[in-house]
Amino acid sequence: MLVRHGESLGNLAASAAGLSGAEVIDVPARDADVDLSPIGYQQATALGGSFSRLPPSQRPDVIWCSPYARAHRTAEIIVETAGWTVPLVVDERLRDRELGILDTLTAKGVELRLPEEALRRRWLGKFYYRPPGGESWTDVVLRLRSFLSDLEQLSGGERVLVVGHDAVILLFRYLLEGLSEQELLDIAATTSVLNASLTRYVRTEGHGPWTLESFNVADHLLEQGVALTEHGSDADVRPR
Repeated sequence: MLVRHGESLGNLAASAAGLSGAEVIDVPARDADVDLSPIGYQQATALGGSFSRLPPSQRPDVIWCSPYARAHRTAEIIVETAGWTVPLVVDERLRDRELGILDTLTAKGVELRLPEEALRRRWLGKFYYRPPGGESWTDVVLRLRSFLSDLEQLSGGERVLVVGHDAVILLFRYLLEGLSEQELLDIAATTSVLNASLTRYVRTEGHGPWTLESFNVADHLLEQGVALTEHGSDADVRPR
């Protein structure tokens, strides 16, 4: 099971910057330390409440999460609200994509302040473009391959819940489904991974290929009267 963190203060700041036409996002802390918004706390609590109703046979045996505050806090709230006693393991390979010199810049800010990078990003597309000091999606894929390899050796067929970020969930889809670059970018261009949404993969025999059972589900929020929030990254992802 893959969960995106609840809405963060960074999500709010990025949306506000985009709406106002600002060049810089007024984030309250470094990316690793950005906390959940008040709605983000509600979303994580609602998700934990939904999980509390799972029968023991469907509960995760272990939870892995990104070390970033918004994901780690989401995982903690899930455990607390669900009343689980499962281990919570932090792994830095699940962190969000690092943006390097583009960090805190809006799309407009990149165009105006770093026009050569804006041009290079358009030319390469989101899958291969690596900003100076940052990561491409292929870089994130490499660390997720490493994580999945370790998980295969450590989990022994257990049920696993991973709490991370929108790009991480999309790239898990790339890996687990064997998608092409074009297939991945088609999904990224048309779909935003909702805050506190749930994506689920299954393996009937406990080994072999993974099957996508559900993607980007957030019914648990609507059922509990909690707002859906859609904070996606730049939809201009294809090379051109």
